[in-house]
Amino acid sequence: MDNALFPGAPYEYVAVASPGIVFTAGACPLDAEGRVVAPGDYEEQARVTVANLVTALAGAGADANDLVKTTVYVAARERKDLVRVWRVVEAELAPARPPSTLLGVSFLGYTGQLVEIEGIASVSPDR
Repeated sequence: MDNALFPGAPYEYVAVASPGIVFTAGACPLDAEGRVVAPGDYEEQARVTVANLVTALAGAGADANDLVKTTVYVAARERKDLVRVWRVVEAELAPARPPSTLLGVSFLGYTGQLVEIEGIASVSPDR
């Protein structure tokens, strides 16, 4: 499968299981060179992360409307920061409203990373 986001990543972004179930690795707020964007900015990192999730899904023939589950990780100590991220994720994925889990965590994999989103999608076989 094509690594459409950042070719230097040491892992795969997407796996497609039969029939048409798509699993994504956690999408991160990375630019095309693999650098974390907008350090300290929850909202902008959430926007970029959703965009990267959508790009990863597209590489597997899916889109946001095919999502059946997401998990949103936020490196935050305050619930208000989780809510800030959730509002952006919800708006960026609209009108899709898949079931989601929103988690506050101590830290994420990249220095300066505040947001990560993984998704599961189901693609209709008639596409």
